[in-house]
Amino acid sequence: MNNNPKQQKKLNKPPFGPGKKPLPKYNHSPFSWLVIALILMSLMMLLGRMHRVDKIESFSPQFQDYIDSGYIKSIKLRSNKIVGEYSSKWSTEKGDGAAKSFELNFDPELMPDDFIERLKDRGVEVGWADPDIWAPLLWNIVPILLFVGIIYFVFMRNARAGGGMLMSFGRSKHKVRSGQQKITFADVAGIEEAKEEVTETIEFLKNPKKFKKIGGRIPRGVLLVGPPGCGKTLLAKAIAGESDVPFFSISGSDFVEMFVGVGASRVRDLFKQAKENAPCIIFLDEIDAIGKKRGPGFVSGGHDEREQTLNAILVEMDGFDTDDQVIVMAATNRGDILDHALTRPGRFDRQVVVPLPDLKGRAQILKIHAKKVQISPDVEFEKLARGTPMFSGAELEAIINEAAISASMADKDYVEMVDLEEARDKVRWGRAKKSRVVDENDKRLTAYHEAGHAIVQSLLEDADPLHKVSIIPRGPMGGATFSLPEKDRTHYSRKYCLAQMQVCFGGRIAEEMFCDDITSGAQSDIKQATSIAREMVLTWGMGKEIGPINYNTNQNENMYYPGMSPDYSEKTAEVIDKEVKKFIDDAYKTAFELIEANKDKLEAVAKALMKYETLDAEDVKMLLDGKSLNKPTVSELLALEQKKISNLEQDNLLRELEQDIEDEEEENKEEEF
Repeated sequence: MNNNPKQQKKLNKPPFGPGKKPLPKYNHSPFSWLVIALILMSLMMLLGRMHRVDKIESFSPQFQDYIDSGYIKSIKLRSNKIVGEYSSKWSTEKGDGAAKSFELNFDPELMPDDFIERLKDRGVEVGWADPDIWAPLLWNIVPILLFVGIIYFVFMRNARAGGGMLMSFGRSKHKVRSGQQKITFADVAGIEEAKEEVTETIEFLKNPKKFKKIGGRIPRGVLLVGPPGCGKTLLAKAIAGESDVPFFSISGSDFVEMFVGVGASRVRDLFKQAKENAPCIIFLDEIDAIGKKRGPGFVSGGHDEREQTLNAILVEMDGFDTDDQVIVMAATNRGDILDHALTRPGRFDRQVVVPLPDLKGRAQILKIHAKKVQISPDVEFEKLARGTPMFSGAELEAIINEAAISASMADKDYVEMVDLEEARDKVRWGRAKKSRVVDENDKRLTAYHEAGHAIVQSLLEDADPLHKVSIIPRGPMGGATFSLPEKDRTHYSRKYCLAQMQVCFGGRIAEEMFCDDITSGAQSDIKQATSIAREMVLTWGMGKEIGPINYNTNQNENMYYPGMSPDYSEKTAEVIDKEVKKFIDDAYKTAFELIEANKDKLEAVAKALMKYETLDAEDVKMLLDGKSLNKPTVSELLALEQKKISNLEQDNLLRELEQDIEDEEEENKEEEF
């Protein structure tokens, strides 16, 4: 429970606490009142124009004719003006569109002596009106007051409240989330350790005396670090759902504007409001937008806007009092580029790693997202989790969504396992291009290429088990061979790395051995094998001549400070190149010998691929055992599906004819009756 009575009283009020929803309160700013006044003045001027008033020259012959003709009903004399109304005779002759009143300037010295008597003789009502002082005064002063008010509220007031910026540039753009949110920790899976560390922070905000009793100090800043899509922002939303304290959320890019100094002003405004609402949580999403390392670089300088914003955050976080119950949380997927002053103890002194989910976590994430769709009872989430290594939570959610869309397009009542597997391949490698017309020679070359990968992957014990192989174009690839890891790998052994390189070269070797040529289709395979070999030598210390030395220390820094030379000599670079070349040559040679010893099996797999286009692990195993496949081809399945559609159309047509006959018979019976 929250022990702060002021805060508890605040939380019991909407939107933080329960109770009836109050009537909305509209607090108009002074600037809003100015706008309302301008609108009212415009309406008054419009109404004044709609009420037509004739301007008549003072004591002119025209005015004398109006009096003699009986057009004037009444007049009122003022100090400098005569205001009158026309009679009904005027309206009858001139029409309804004519003016109802008139006015003329009045000078008592020019008025004839018998003017009043003539008016009374003609039946005109004559009276004296009180002098109108306020109307001219208002029409002259109100525009000036409005102009002065606009200047004050636009420039002076915002200059004091917004750090010298126009309007509200200096005010924070944060959003306040209450504890009444739908997302809770039950909706977050696969990051149990991160949830536990965050739970400590929430517990501190709810019961700070529990920690102060022993003398412990909760970290003032918690930094969530992890790859994109792993659930950092989702975890922050769950915190808002679990905690009963105000939750201020803002993105790092919201601090930066085109004006210098706005970011720092918004930081000060955000922390000021947070301290007033303590205990509370501040969440800064994508903090790397403003928290990059300071120093020489592409855009950094002595008066850079991002540096000012970062300095303001550093000062505010270090300026907290010991009793301030304000926890700052931030999320980034580039923790390596954050400034060290931001991650030191006293600021973001606790870094919570939000990693990619493991096998158990992926299964839990799939089950959570599967609650929103209709799933077949035959779906095996554990099997699907095994086939999605290195998938993030966002990608797993996309798999469920894509599978639901695919099942809906196929008019299914629920999502099946085949829909989930197709969605997995679509999310990772792109949509299958089944309608693409492939040249026969290209199809044959792709079949032998993928058969080479499949044979090597199936025969090597240290490689991941084969899942399926396909020559259907998918994304930028003409075909693909998919593996199904039995477990998540936290360490890469030397044997596993060599096996992976051999699998990469299986396609190129099959092209060279069976097609008498090589193509550019092995581009990604060569790139992957080279990357593995370089990591083995530079990072993992698996090279015999180089030994256990890390020569990959400045890889990340070189990305931001170009022109820096590597931390080794040219002679060492030559040795590294030789080591990488040796790993590549050994893997290529071993894979070549393996394929040459199993040429007949590779040819059987390639021919089956040309016939069926897709083979699963069981099909490949049967071919390796010397058995033959007996299942319908893709064209036969399409023909069968087309036949089903034709039969269904015929059945529907017969039902419609029978219904028409029954309707016609019923109409005849009604007519006879």
